Amino acid sequence: MTDSAPAPSRRRARVRAPELIGKGGWLNTGGKQYTLADLRGRIVLLDFWTFCCINCLHVLDEMRELEAKHRDTVVVIGVHSPKFVHEAEHAAVADAVERYGVEHPVLDDPELGTWKQYAVRAWPTLVVIDPEGYVVAQHAGEGHVHAIERLVTELEAEHTAKGTLRRGDGPYVAPEPEPTVLRFPGKALLLPGGTFLVSDTTRHQLVELAEDGESVVRRIGSGARGFADGPAESASFNEPQGPALLGDGSVVVADTVNHALRRLDLTTGAVTTLAGTGRQWMQGDSTSGPGREVNLSSPWDVALFGGRVWIAMAGVHQLWTYDPAAGTVAVAAGTTNEGLVDGPGAEAWFAQPSGLSATSERLWLADSETSALRWVGLDGTVHTAVGTGLFDFGHRDGPAEQALLQHPLGVTALPDGSVAVSDTYNHALRRYDPATGEVTTLATDLREPSDAVLVGDDIVVVESARHRLTRLRLPQEAVRVEAVAHRTQRAATEVAPGRLQLDVIFEAPAGQKLDTRYGPSTRLLVSSTPPELLAHGEGAGTDLSRALELDPAVPEGVLHVSAMAASCDDDPANEYPACHVHQQDWGVPVRLTDKGTARLPLVLAGLDG
Repeated sequence: MTDSAPAPSRRRARVRAPELIGKGGWLNTGGKQYTLADLRGRIVLLDFWTFCCINCLHVLDEMRELEAKHRDTVVVIGVHSPKFVHEAEHAAVADAVERYGVEHPVLDDPELGTWKQYAVRAWPTLVVIDPEGYVVAQHAGEGHVHAIERLVTELEAEHTAKGTLRRGDGPYVAPEPEPTVLRFPGKALLLPGGTFLVSDTTRHQLVELAEDGESVVRRIGSGARGFADGPAESASFNEPQGPALLGDGSVVVADTVNHALRRLDLTTGAVTTLAGTGRQWMQGDSTSGPGREVNLSSPWDVALFGGRVWIAMAGVHQLWTYDPAAGTVAVAAGTTNEGLVDGPGAEAWFAQPSGLSATSERLWLADSETSALRWVGLDGTVHTAVGTGLFDFGHRDGPAEQALLQHPLGVTALPDGSVAVSDTYNHALRRYDPATGEVTTLATDLREPSDAVLVGDDIVVVESARHRLTRLRLPQEAVRVEAVAHRTQRAATEVAPGRLQLDVIFEAPAGQKLDTRYGPSTRLLVSSTPPELLAHGEGAGTDLSRALELDPAVPEGVLHVSAMAASCDDDPANEYPACHVHQQDWGVPVRLTDKGTARLPLVLAGLDG
């Protein structure tokens, strides 16, 4: 190292990076296949993601600024690692890359080969590889981009001095845009005049279509990703999703990536903001107050129920409400823990609620990550009609307690009291009848249906991956589908019965320290499915390590681990240091065996020594 080279702020652990492998091949590279050797000399940031995961979508958005700022030194590689069977289809991955505006190469790894090589345990996980091909950091969850950017700046200086940094254009090659009227539409609303309002999600617009569901009446929004109020032609959205009619005849829209609720005046086309600041809600933020002053987190759908607008707050696994009269928002149900737990709203767990539909007595919801159909009563109690948890899914009709869905995004209440479910990853429209407790299939051969609206005796389905609305006659008899059941492709971790040492690894980023100004800066919450799996160690605490006791009588299950750590700039001269929250939820499938491990390390930030 020359005299001019800056000394690293601390000795950095390095592990040789495993090769990148994936049977699906590469996307966004113009057809070229890459190895790590091809990327030598660049700082490589691997983003392990799957397109069903809202936290992964948050990270995609977090990284946009870093990608732009360090475009000539950093190569971001998305490693797509599927949870659901549908996500292992290459065409579906290609669709998702376009749908979410991914502007870097993506390795399609349907068999989780690279995931296993890097010992990844959670979506999303970010891994930093230095220009010499060594892993120097790993982060799970959201909120780490500020730390990664600081590390990138250090690596740029260090490897410039060593002569091992290679600057230049990256391997990203943009795909050709397709000339369709809609592009990955999300949700639809039947307007009083018989036209349809559709969220044209990938084009960041709302589109009003004529009664034929094809002809464009008008577009609302500039079409550029942004967050601006104003007239129809200059207002901007960021991947909008669900709309709903308000009592005054206007429309409220879940503006998902802007973390906001927007109002559309149907007469003038003007767009205003009802709730949200444009910033994502994080642990410790306000959970109620004036709409324009409270942060939201990826609102995905909205519905009017009991005089309030209910919000499927996918980003934090909760239901919130907006009061149109008072202009306020508040949490209505959910703890922010991810899973399937019924009961009073304050105790219920959800997993990415993504679709809402209200009747006078029930608010139906599609809880996508648990592949569940659930409902909320007028008393606020949460119930499950179909679905069992995070890792069981498939296409199976019959009694509701045995039926299976696969990542549904939409739900539509029907006049006879039954419910149509847009069963997205099964490419099907399903029906649940509360009177009989039976689940049937209404239609198949749809392509990622994400919503549906009733029009007379017809139902109009948003076929998101076919970029269109499809009109179907509600059938008198259901389609017969051969039952298919799945579990997540993630292999269970083999652990020893009895004592299991859980260690969440967290290293404060360079130049920062744990924030202890107001008490403990870390939090750990542990539970299990089934609850009997954990004989000891359940509950919340402030230590990131905990001794668990697993009941040998329970052969397998899922450990649910939620960890949070807060760090601040370590500069005594700075009266107002910048602080950051790092958080992640893990659902770890485990199988008890005498030869299993007695320690379960989960990396929040850093490397497991």
